[in-house]
Amino acid sequence: MKRNLLITCVMLLFAVVSMAQNKITVSGVVTDKTGETVIGASVRVKGQENMGTITDIDGKYQIPGVPANATLIFSYIGMKEQEVALNGRSTVNLMMEEDSQLIEEVVVVGYGSAKKRDLTGSIVTVKAAEIASKPSTNPLASIQGKVAGVQVINTGRAGQDPEIRVRGTNSINGYTPLYVVDGLFTDNINYLNTADIESMEILKDPSSLAIFGVRGANGVIIITTKKAKEGKTQVSINGSVGWKKVTDRVSLTNAEQFKMLYNEQRMNQGGDPYDYTVWNADTDWQDEMFQTGFLTNNTVSITASGDRSKFYLGLGYVMEEGSIKSEKLNKFTVNLHSEHKVTDFLRFGFQVNGVRALYPDAKGVGSALKAAPIAPVYDAESGLLHTLPDFQRAQVWNPMIEPVLRGAHNKSANYRMAGNIYGELDLMKNLTFKATFSLDYASSQSRSYSPLIYVYNPDVEGGKERLTDKESISQSKSTSMAAQSDYVLTYINQFGDHGLTLTAGLTTNYNEYSDLSGGRSQLPGYGVPIGEDIDKWWITMIDDATSATNGGSQYKRFTMSYLFRALYNYKNRYLLNASYRRDGSSVFKRTGNTWDNFYSFGAGWVMSEEAFMKKQNVIDYLKLKGSWGVLGSQNTGGSRYPAYPNITSSGSAVFGDNVIAGKGPDKLISQTLGWERNYSWEVGFDMHLLDGRMQISPVYYNKTTKDLLTSVPGLSGTVPALQNTGEIRNRGFELAASWSDKIGENWRYGVSANLTTIDNEVVSLISKDYSIINGVSRVSEGYPIGYFYGYKVAGVYQNETDIETSAPNQVASVKPGDLKFADVNGDGIISEKDRTMIGNPTPDFTYGFSVNLGYKNFDLSVDMMGVYGNEVYRNWDSSAYAQFNYRTGHLNRWHGEGTSNWDPILDPSRSVNLEASSYYVEDGSFFRIRNIELGYTFDPRLLNRIKLQSLRIYGNVQNPKTWSRNTGYTPEVGGSATAFGVDGGGYPMPVVYTLGFNLSF
Repeated sequence: MKRNLLITCVMLLFAVVSMAQNKITVSGVVTDKTGETVIGASVRVKGQENMGTITDIDGKYQIPGVPANATLIFSYIGMKEQEVALNGRSTVNLMMEEDSQLIEEVVVVGYGSAKKRDLTGSIVTVKAAEIASKPSTNPLASIQGKVAGVQVINTGRAGQDPEIRVRGTNSINGYTPLYVVDGLFTDNINYLNTADIESMEILKDPSSLAIFGVRGANGVIIITTKKAKEGKTQVSINGSVGWKKVTDRVSLTNAEQFKMLYNEQRMNQGGDPYDYTVWNADTDWQDEMFQTGFLTNNTVSITASGDRSKFYLGLGYVMEEGSIKSEKLNKFTVNLHSEHKVTDFLRFGFQVNGVRALYPDAKGVGSALKAAPIAPVYDAESGLLHTLPDFQRAQVWNPMIEPVLRGAHNKSANYRMAGNIYGELDLMKNLTFKATFSLDYASSQSRSYSPLIYVYNPDVEGGKERLTDKESISQSKSTSMAAQSDYVLTYINQFGDHGLTLTAGLTTNYNEYSDLSGGRSQLPGYGVPIGEDIDKWWITMIDDATSATNGGSQYKRFTMSYLFRALYNYKNRYLLNASYRRDGSSVFKRTGNTWDNFYSFGAGWVMSEEAFMKKQNVIDYLKLKGSWGVLGSQNTGGSRYPAYPNITSSGSAVFGDNVIAGKGPDKLISQTLGWERNYSWEVGFDMHLLDGRMQISPVYYNKTTKDLLTSVPGLSGTVPALQNTGEIRNRGFELAASWSDKIGENWRYGVSANLTTIDNEVVSLISKDYSIINGVSRVSEGYPIGYFYGYKVAGVYQNETDIETSAPNQVASVKPGDLKFADVNGDGIISEKDRTMIGNPTPDFTYGFSVNLGYKNFDLSVDMMGVYGNEVYRNWDSSAYAQFNYRTGHLNRWHGEGTSNWDPILDPSRSVNLEASSYYVEDGSFFRIRNIELGYTFDPRLLNRIKLQSLRIYGNVQNPKTWSRNTGYTPEVGGSATAFGVDGGGYPMPVVYTLGFNLSF
């Protein structure tokens, strides 16, 4: 018996050894739960770095030379990773299981990550694939219209950052959200390459924001850049080329129309028609200034891993020409990550993102809107740029002076390196400690040359005229540094039906900034001629020290914080979230408010886990959620030291024959000055229906910022005081919904939409009679922030009888053809008391809509977005001091009784028509097709033959069409926290066409 047992064991051992040595070819088909084949699923041999493949268009795979006892690993986006032991089999068919995006998805939150199912707040994840192929130098521009509650105001200017407002404008002192890049707090992400971004999380609710303390009130956008991954070595190359052009232009009069209107205007003013003898051109200045700009975006990345180390390197180059001639952006980026596993419980790594950016010498389009079309661009004989007619040349220059004679005369170079080193230690099975040291260093320098400007003027002898007296050079340099350290403990455990995740930590953040600037100028004929020699564009080339100017600024700031977060669930059904942060900052140390506390609480109920929900098959997943919290706002109105007044000149005193200049503080500081505080809450639910094909997430939010840092006017003859007073509220609904499905074996489709309503109100300020005034924009109690203030237009006075029967105008004397203002307060006269709100730059709601179609290897996506209910104030086409070209709308002006009841007479001397009024207010609502993309992914079977892993080619059109009612270039008009939506001419939004590819091997 013993002998037989021994023989059996030997034979089994021999079989196992033989199997281990045998090499077989493994094949099979991968499907999903519906039986549809899965295309592009990864199939690799566990422990064999270079042995693997992906499924073809029929879901099939084949791997030769596989050890008979190996284990296969199957993975695919949106599916659970599965391991299957071969045990000698040569055929393995697998049905992959879906990994529910909302139930199991892990999202990045403050100081760690968490399963989305355990969270009670509103966190939206934007994946890399959604923005990677979009032609935007700043990744944030590509999320426009994609995320509920996030308003993105883009600009067509190359290299300029978009404006981001999360759930409205929360303060009079700022609106910019906090950006967190790989754990590092920063104010912008323009140094990142879009291709280096792995994911982007937008945090909007108090439950997720409170852990960011004084930086959380305006929302947080967390960026995770690409890192090394386990698996075989992979090289990816992404490239695109394209061009852009301005198609939506401002409608202005041509030469014939201008002559007619200008002559009429002169006659209205009692003058004679203008002599156009030498002014007979018909120039479209917009045509002259704009160009078809070319752009290219190229990245190369490589990732590799060994038994204990992982490595990722990404290099990028972006070139983009502006819509205005002479503008050009160049940007070089690098992303480097490495991680080494010392032991199974100790890991070290580092992450670095760097950029060298040469930003364009940005030009404006204002002069192209103002210049008369009757002037030629050049004088044919001399070759000089032509001056403009005498009625505007003192205020408006030939628009081509900037791009031609001054273009590319500002040479700037910006360098930035941001990254971290970290160590992670598993103290126990469920307890991890991580220490991270981050540094963000930026250096910017620029030098500019302002040349002598010569033009042709037919009104001067010889024709050649010099417009500038001197040539000048200026230089500037700035450096900034942010150093951050994070020490975080994370505990994750499951106690039967109880799940618990605890996070506690200590973090410090130090910021410093300094800049210096200087300049010199010289008369022609003195010193060394500078000219167009770039090597001479240094201030040391001008030796006239008497013309020297200089300036500088600097600041330092330090914050230290303690933080804690708890995520609890019972049976994955009942959820509780709590966060706390105690911030200590140098900003308000002088007033004794160094430390402040911020906190939040959230609760959720996963109803779909209840027994009574198991009897239906419509709702797959339903979570009710809500949260409340107190958030901090670091906005200090541009003052780096709000607790300290500036010392300024303050009168003088006479002592005998001596006059002594006085000095004093420019403001009084409240001894209780501290941070603004935002009280925020929201309720909503997440729901999946019909086997996950439909998802709906509605939310109601309410945010109230109290203790606004406000300058309170002093009594007569005294300086103002800075204190915490005032309150701003934002509230509204957010809705995100999507549907995705398949039709047959070859067709797939999906639609998604989002909607956000915004109700903004300044609940209180200093008093009902106090307003913060910034041009036509105002901030007043009981009104939305930054509303437009002026007179409501009731029509145009048609004749003297109309004037006599209307309320007397005490604002200015009026004549037929002038604007008629409404008697708002009903006192029978028109006075300054009739001024009221004439427009609101905050939209009633914003929305986005996307459609995705797929047929076999083809894919098509269309993104649309829009804004409704806001107004834009037109501020670029009128002046009492200069003559501009006319909008074509002036062709409908009043020029006799009954000819117009809206556009007034052409006469800039009629001051009443230049008053801020609803005549200048335009509808800011618009709808835009934001992006259209068509792509084709090549068959993996074909690519395998040429040793490629994947290849996709695509064509993209951005901003192909915008429907709007304003007269400017774009209805997207940003600004500050208290003055936005005022259109001063702006910059056009071009249509961008790109062709590109994504290749990996």
